[in-house]
Amino acid sequence: MPNMDRTANWSLVVPLKPLALAKSRLAPAASDAVRPGLALAFAQDTVAAALACSAVRDVAVVTSDALAAAELAALGARIVPDTAAGGLNPALAHGARAVRALRPGAAVAALNADLPALRPAELRRVLERAAEFPRAFLTDAAGIGTTLLTARADTELRPAFGGLSRARHTASGAVEILLGGVGSVRQDVDTGDDLLAAAALGLGPYTARRYAALTAEKGPGAPSAGRTDSGAGPRSPAGPAA
Repeated sequence: MPNMDRTANWSLVVPLKPLALAKSRLAPAASDAVRPGLALAFAQDTVAAALACSAVRDVAVVTSDALAAAELAALGARIVPDTAAGGLNPALAHGARAVRALRPGAAVAALNADLPALRPAELRRVLERAAEFPRAFLTDAAGIGTTLLTARADTELRPAFGGLSRARHTASGAVEILLGGVGSVRQDVDTGDDLLAAAALGLGPYTARRYAALTAEKGPGAPSAGRTDSGAGPRSPAGPAA
């Protein structure tokens, strides 16, 4: 095993498309008027939890959406304007370059923006394991995609997100991180079923408020929106440092 700090300070790169275009696959569960607010809430909970993780030095959000930029900057994220105009993977590569322009040789990780149940302690465990490999990734809850891709210092990120990205990242030489008990880092939200699964894990406060309004409109039957950690009830926006 490489001789390196397992609590290395990671710079996370979080991509976020314009809110009006986000989460189209949630259409059966949420209207056009609701989805942009949900997409923003997912990103707010993701960024807040990431910033509360002790293995994370900083978070750079790559976006061209002015509202999202303002809201996520208010949480403490650095905003990198999305000028790549080539989709998700070019945006991630652009964000990684921006991070390393300020901090050459930084350990960089690409993290999905739609992890509304993300727990800082679980993210820390994943990043600690990732520090053992030049490049590593965590597959999504469906087992076919990717929610996190890491590149240790002086290693190129080479993102290949989207669709069957688990196979592409494996083929590129990245090591799959195999850990139990990190479901909150794997549970991204693209569909109504994904949202129910995230709610069962326990949503962060921004999404919980949106989810409560959505379920009130749609009727009973959805899991509780609030998360409990050791009986403490739904977590605060910043969350405890992990």
